[in-house]
Amino acid sequence: MDLKDLEAQYYTLDEFKFENGRILKDQVVEYTTFGKPQYDDEGHIINAILYFHGTTGDYGSIKRISKAVGENLPFDPELFFFISLSTLGSPGSCSPSTSNLEADFPSYTILDMVNFNRAFIEEKFNIKHLKGVIGNSMGGFEAISWACNYPDSIDFLISLVSSYKVGGQNYVLSQLLYDIIESDPNFHDNPTDPSLMRSLEIASKATYSFGLSRQFYMDQPNCEIKEAMDEFAHEDAKEDVYDAYYRCIASMNHDLTDIIDNITAKTMIIAIYEDQYFPPELDAIPMHALIPGSKLTCFNSYLGHVGSSELDKIQEELEDFMKQFK
Repeated sequence: MDLKDLEAQYYTLDEFKFENGRILKDQVVEYTTFGKPQYDDEGHIINAILYFHGTTGDYGSIKRISKAVGENLPFDPELFFFISLSTLGSPGSCSPSTSNLEADFPSYTILDMVNFNRAFIEEKFNIKHLKGVIGNSMGGFEAISWACNYPDSIDFLISLVSSYKVGGQNYVLSQLLYDIIESDPNFHDNPTDPSLMRSLEIASKATYSFGLSRQFYMDQPNCEIKEAMDEFAHEDAKEDVYDAYYRCIASMNHDLTDIIDNITAKTMIIAIYEDQYFPPELDAIPMHALIPGSKLTCFNSYLGHVGSSELDKIQEELEDFMKQFK
C-alpha cells in the first residue's frame, strides 16, 4: 500500500491537562487514518493500531513502516485501522509554536505525550482499547511508556529502534542540545532573534553523524559530508526553538526502569546492529531481558538508525508476531 499520499485531518480537543496541572483548552490535533475499523456490539473500534513518530516527525511519518503495510503483509489495512498523529509538542498539533504560547507552553513529559494521544483517540474515536501501539525512535519512548502505564489497554507493543530510557550518549546529545539553546542569550532575552537559528544549526550538526551507520559516513567524500551536514542543520534550524527545547527536556527525562515490569502486552523489540543512537547491546537487548516473553529481532542496515524503514528485511519475523492478532 502506498502511504505517500496520506492527508492531514484536524480535530480540536476540548482541553488537555498536563502532569504538572496546567490545562490548555481547544488544542488542535493533526492526524491521519487508514484501514478498515471493526466495531464491537457497543460501537467501539476494536482493531486500531496507534503509531508514534520519531523526534522531528509528524502524522505522515507512519510511511516509515510502509514496506510492511498491505494485503498479505504484517500490517494489513483490511484487518486493522491505523491512526497516526503529530504528537504533543510537534508542529501541527498542540505545541509551543502551534499554540502561540512559545515560552509559556507547559513543560511536558513523555507521559504527557502518551496522554495526549490517549485523550485524542478516546474523544475522537471513542476507543477504549487498542489492538496495539508501534513507536519509532522517540515515538518508541511513547509506545513503551503507554505499555507501562496502561498495560491493560493494548494487546501488543512494537518498539522500533528505541529504548526504555535515555542514558549514555543519548543523554549527552540531549544535554548538549539543551545547553546550546540555553547558552544563547537571545533565548531568554529575545527568543525571536534570528541568531537562534545559528544555535539550532550547531545543535543539529552535533547530532548529524548518528543518524546513519558509521560505514555510510566513511564511504562519503568529506566534501559531500560537509554539504549534507550543512543542509541537515539548515533544515533543522527552521524549527521553532521552543518546540525543540521542550521536546529535548521530555527526552532527557525518559526513564521507565522502575515500571518496565508493568508491561503485559505481547512485545516485539526491533533493533538495528548499526544503529548509533540505540545499539542493540545497550538498549534492545537489556530491554528484552526486562520484558518477560518479549521477542527480539535485530537486523543489519547500511542506513543505521534510519534503516527502520527497511522492515521488509524482517517480514517473516514481523508476520509471525502479527498473525496472533489477525
